[in-house]
Amino acid sequence: MSIAKEIAPHLPYLRRFARALNGTQASGDAYVVAMLEALVLDPDSFPREINPRIALYRTFLKLWSSVGLNTTDSGAVELSRSSAERNLEALTPRPRQAFLLRTVEGFSIEEVAAIMDVTPPEAAGLVQTAGQEIAEQVATDVLIIEDEPIIALDIETMVEELGHTVTGVARTQREAIALVAKKRPGLVLADIQLADGSSGLDAVNEILATIDVPVIFITAYPERLLTGDRPEPAFLITKPFQPEAVKAAISQALFFDRRAGRRAA
Repeated sequence: MSIAKEIAPHLPYLRRFARALNGTQASGDAYVVAMLEALVLDPDSFPREINPRIALYRTFLKLWSSVGLNTTDSGAVELSRSSAERNLEALTPRPRQAFLLRTVEGFSIEEVAAIMDVTPPEAAGLVQTAGQEIAEQVATDVLIIEDEPIIALDIETMVEELGHTVTGVARTQREAIALVAKKRPGLVLADIQLADGSSGLDAVNEILATIDVPVIFITAYPERLLTGDRPEPAFLITKPFQPEAVKAAISQALFFDRRAGRRAA
């Protein structure tokens, strides 16, 4: 089987990882494109002896960590450093990589170790370090858009465990807009399909038309947002979710939001 066929099913999720790692769709996709171009030039650089998904992420991180790519100031791999550079310096890159691989992408510690070319104990240590660093992120006000009461309660509990404040839980698009009008959130967690048939995506788009706020989608239908046909969310969690994945995404979203430090707790 060709490399293209082996990696094709995993590319949408690699793009999700790249966006979460870099903070924007443009910079994340730029790295993915650069990796694909490198594979075209040197297909032997792709490790065919291991699982294709693990090999894909390992190849991507090897390129992401390269000095030349990370220091370039021009070309297709411009990283919008003006908005994220200071925050990137605040959280160590390697622990952040390990934490995202483990909690957002769902790799085991052994798989994280294989991707990052470290031992399993070293991978576990990187994840632990990231958790300690992420715990120092600023607190903010969070709006939850979710129509299932039990799931909404679970998300609310996780948000509060991280030290954030829930401004409200909206079950419909109209409720979400009303809650934003009452109190501007510092973060939005949104489902796509809501109670009255309205759309969480439409609610988010309406919110973003009036305020600039980071958004995390938590949905059972990730394929609706991973189409490549329109701007895609940098932070996307698939239901059923692991609590650690949601907590990681919250911290990552606030990490890359350059205004987070100015929000009221």
